[in-house]
Parts: sequence; structure tokens; C-alpha cells
Amino acid sequence: MDRRRFIGGAAVAAALPLIGMQGAIAATHGQLLAAGLNKGDTVGLVSPSSASSERLSLQLAREAMEALGFVVKTGAHYDARHGHLAGTDAERAGDLNAMFGDKQVKAIICVRGGSGAARLLPLLDYDRIRANPKVLLGYSDITALHCAIQAKTGLVTFHGQIGAGSWNRFNVDQFDQLFFKRELMQYQNRSESDDELVPRDNRTLTIRGGRAQGELIGGNLTVLTALAGSPYLPDFSGKILFLEDVAEAPYRIDRMFSTLKLMGALDKIAGFIFGECTDCSPGDGYGSLTLDQIFDDYILPLKIPAYRGAMIGHIKEQFIVPVGGKVEMDADAGTFRLLQPVLSGA
Repeated sequence: MDRRRFIGGAAVAAALPLIGMQGAIAATHGQLLAAGLNKGDTVGLVSPSSASSERLSLQLAREAMEALGFVVKTGAHYDARHGHLAGTDAERAGDLNAMFGDKQVKAIICVRGGSGAARLLPLLDYDRIRANPKVLLGYSDITALHCAIQAKTGLVTFHGQIGAGSWNRFNVDQFDQLFFKRELMQYQNRSESDDELVPRDNRTLTIRGGRAQGELIGGNLTVLTALAGSPYLPDFSGKILFLEDVAEAPYRIDRMFSTLKLMGALDKIAGFIFGECTDCSPGDGYGSLTLDQIFDDYILPLKIPAYRGAMIGHIKEQFIVPVGGKVEMDADAGTFRLLQPVLSGA
């Protein structure tokens, strides 16, 4: 999907009713943590961004959650359509607010990404979210929600597979280890066994070696930079920035890194992890900067640990990355690991 056509503008703020408070807030070192999950819990399926083009996608999302052992509750408008969006802004924001206020719901899973989540940011009830910390899972356009919720509440949310995405063995294992077993995850690319003298798939490449510690921030590059100048970006100071993108030519990637540089974000980070830029080949013309050259121009001068190729992005097998979780990254090894629990009671 070409994101350039779908970056939504901010909607006009509207007041939404506050449902009752749920439970105590679990905070550690400034982090707000959701509770871990158990089989038999109720999870909510919501569509904060684009509408699903096929009913089968909605059915697959429900079946995947049930196969993971959950009881499924759907948002009132998760199957709605308003243009390319899954309902009006008020409807989609209302579904999210309702799920955070619902005492039965233990986690909120986004059916899909697409575009439009940024339109919801002024409509979200951040006091309710802060009072009812829950797992929120999704990626791509859901980056807008991860950024805003981190900035406004400190809640650790999770950049990873959407409900209607591929729940292959790798993704299911990630989910099991993180949410059910509450493990302090080690994020290392899966080794490929193929008929090559030197493995080619799932390779990482060191941009600048070294180790760094900090809280994770990031997600989809296009969605994140579209929030520049708004109050919905968290502070970048001392953070480990992770990024990915899809269907963006290198000249547009360069423009977005220029935005991050000009807004001062890059100069504040302690480390850098780039996942995959899927379908990001240059178009026809006189030539193009390569991604390597872009990283050399923007990341190398920072003199911080940095690597690319992490299993993050629009790929079939992907890490579930806790936004706000504290990690240590090793740019030489191409790995990062959790230093603290990202779920309460873990």
C-alpha cells in the first residue's frame, strides 16, 4: 500500500463520555504497564484505520484470536466503512475508548492498518487509557496510536502483527513468549537454512557498532514523521529509535529522515534500529540515493550504535516490539533484548 495517499489530517477534538475506572495503574520507572494475558481472557478487535475490503479478513482475525485461546469481543464499528476508513472518526475513536473502559477486555487487537489512525488522536480519552492500562497490538498505521499513547500516558504498547495478518509459527511464538510467558525477550533474527554457502535471508547489517540502552520509540517512518509538530510524539531523548516502511521510494525516505533531523529528533536518540523497507526500490529516472547512502548521511554522523535488517515491518514474520520498553541493543550482533518487564506482574 502506498502510504503517501493516505496520511490523514487531525480531526477536530470532541468530548467522549468517560466510563468507570478499572484497576490500579501499574507503573515502573515512569512506565505504565498493562497486565499480562492468559488463555480465556477477552480481547477486543477494533479497526482504527482503514476498512477491511473483504469480510473474510474480519473472520480470519476473529478465528486467529480464538485459536490463541481468547474470547473475542468486537468493536461496535469494526466492520463499518466511511470512504476508505472503517467508520467515521468519532465511531472509530469511540470503539477504542469503549474497549479501554470495558472491564472485561484485557487486550485490544487492531484488525488492520492502512490509514486514518492519526485522525483519531484528538478524540482519544487519554485519562481513561491511563486509568485502564491494556495491551494494544498493531503496526503500520497503528504507529500513530503507539506514539500518541506513549506521549500522553506512558503506557507500553506493542508494535506487531495485526489481527487479520499472518499468524504463522514465528508470530505465534512471539506472542506466546511475550504475553503468556512474560519473558524478557531477546530479539534476534531467525536463521535461515537454505542452499547458499553464505546465508542471505534475514541478515542484519551494522551501520555503526556498539551497544546502547534506552526505551524503544518508533514504528512506521511515514506515519511517525507525519506527526511532526504535533503534541502526539513522545520525547526522543535517550531513546532507541526503531523504524520500518513500505512502498516508499528512497527519495521519500530521504525526505522523511531530513524531517527527523530538522526537528531535532535524530540528535537526541541513543541508538537506531531499522527493520525492513519493503518494496522501496527507486523508480525510473536519473538515479537515486540508496538506503545505505541515506543511513550514511543521517545516522553515521550521530556516532551511536545502529544496525538495519531487524525483523520489523511489512513482512510475514515479525517481532512484537514493546513501544516504551527498555532494551539494550547490540549493533554488532544485530540484536536487542528487554532489560525490564513490559507487563505488570511479569
